[in-house]
Amino acid sequence: MDLVIGPLDLSAHVDEALAVQAIAFGLGADEVAVRRQIVLRHMTYPGARALGATVGGHLVGFVYGMPNNRTHWWSTVVEPYLRAQHNDNWLDNAFVITELHVHPHHQNRGIGRTLITTITDSAAEPRSILSAIDTDSPARGLYHSLGYQDLARQVLFPSAPKPYAVMGAPLPLRRR
Repeated sequence: MDLVIGPLDLSAHVDEALAVQAIAFGLGADEVAVRRQIVLRHMTYPGARALGATVGGHLVGFVYGMPNNRTHWWSTVVEPYLRAQHNDNWLDNAFVITELHVHPHHQNRGIGRTLITTITDSAAEPRSILSAIDTDSPARGLYHSLGYQDLARQVLFPSAPKPYAVMGAPLPLRRR
């Protein structure tokens, strides 16, 4: 496997990245169009950065994130759920993993683990937070193995059909 993981100019490669996300997450064209605008906006935020995983020059996975800001939409949605669990302090001094996706044909090869650990290794913040669909899934298993703990469960995002869990971990992430 000719795997290369490195910095990704996500704004320039947004369509390739969203094609991976659409396959991995089962998104339709309308949702991809909405997410395209969100990704492009996110990449203008201070400290936002992305990594890509390529095999044979083709993007097969990506991660992006940024220092958390309580005024960002995601934070305003999850804050009441975190506050109810006395975990809203996790919104401060945290690096948010906004998206992490690996094409299904390339999953279970350590690509997601390498992407998330590499991007958080360069974070100035002492901890990381993220949200994931609130089911027992390989993604949540990966996050738990890296040291992420559930901070709030059954978090409802507008227009999302399934509830999410908000998870947090001290940095650096556990290696396994």
